[in-house]
Amino acid sequence: MRASTTLLNGSEERIDEGTTSHAEQVVRKLREADRLLGEGFELPDVLRELEVSEATYHRWRAQYGGMKADVVKRLEEFEAENAKLKRIAADQMLDIEGLKEQTRTSRASAAACAMSCSPSSCSPARPRRVC
Repeated sequence: MRASTTLLNGSEERIDEGTTSHAEQVVRKLREADRLLGEGFELPDVLRELEVSEATYHRWRAQYGGMKADVVKRLEEFEAENAKLKRIAADQMLDIEGLKEQTRTSRASAAACAMSCSPSSCSPARPRRVC
């Protein structure tokens, strides 16, 4: 989804929703909002100019506050790496659980096999069969 905004200074700002540069563009919009508020514009006018709701503005302010674009970029990189590591850890946990289950079933079947062999059918000359 692509949105375009023409700011009071005449420049045009494009926000591509869902891209990694979205946060950097949000930081730019917050800086623009600070500039406009500093020039004496009221908050509703600034929000209308930036084409965002008051709730979105406050959420962005809480999330990106005083961050600069380079810090936001590093944060996004860390978040992406963290998500990747969480997926790897989850996959490993599934593998471990699968191996535990496999071990439990193989032990149970080995115990059942040992119970089914009678002492007379398992002579010392003939090794026990493995089930």
